[in-house]
Amino acid sequence: MSVTSRDLEKMALLARLEITETDLPDVTERFSRVLSLVNELNTIDTDGVIPMSNPHDMEQRLREDSIAHPSDREALMASAPAQQDGYFLVPKVID
Repeated sequence: MSVTSRDLEKMALLARLEITETDLPDVTERFSRVLSLVNELNTIDTDGVIPMSNPHDMEQRLREDSIAHPSDREALMASAPAQQDGYFLVPKVID
């Protein structure tokens, strides 16, 4: 799929990009090459290929989920400038 300079000017306008007249032919040609590569990738048969998040056969080493620092709610609430029913009170910011 080839892209014309006019197409690229429209895309640049929509994307709020500034492409100078001197750069337009080069950018148009490079953009067309990228689209050609994407079209080439779309022709590859990927049926039966399992999606993967990592190309390496690795397992994540996960630590055991445990409480590292148990919080003392009473001590935390003691430093609050205002509280009610165990919750911090903050000024209203939206009417």
